[in-house]
Amino acid sequence: MTLRSPKGHPMRREPDHFGDVDLPLLYIARKLDEALKLEALLTDAGLDYLVEPDKYSGGIVFRSERIGAFFYVAPEDDGAARLALQKAGYKPYDASNEK
Repeated sequence: MTLRSPKGHPMRREPDHFGDVDLPLLYIARKLDEALKLEALLTDAGLDYLVEPDKYSGGIVFRSERIGAFFYVAPEDDGAARLALQKAGYKPYDASNEK
């Protein structure tokens, strides 16, 4: 199923759509239902995005490697995408919180 913007254009893009641009990480969805909601949110906002599976570390006491959906947007859409996530109650990824 391809999600489409209100004008009917698909918003989820393949990596080649963005070319050689270094895309900022917007969000890491840890569960499928969360990823699907985020896809709908970005599509409704009319923002092109890239989503790829990748590994992240999870757990507090027992750390483990897990797979999540990593969402990226074009640098020029980063501010609008972060605002859309915050308005919907999501906390965008913040690289400054990494150790």
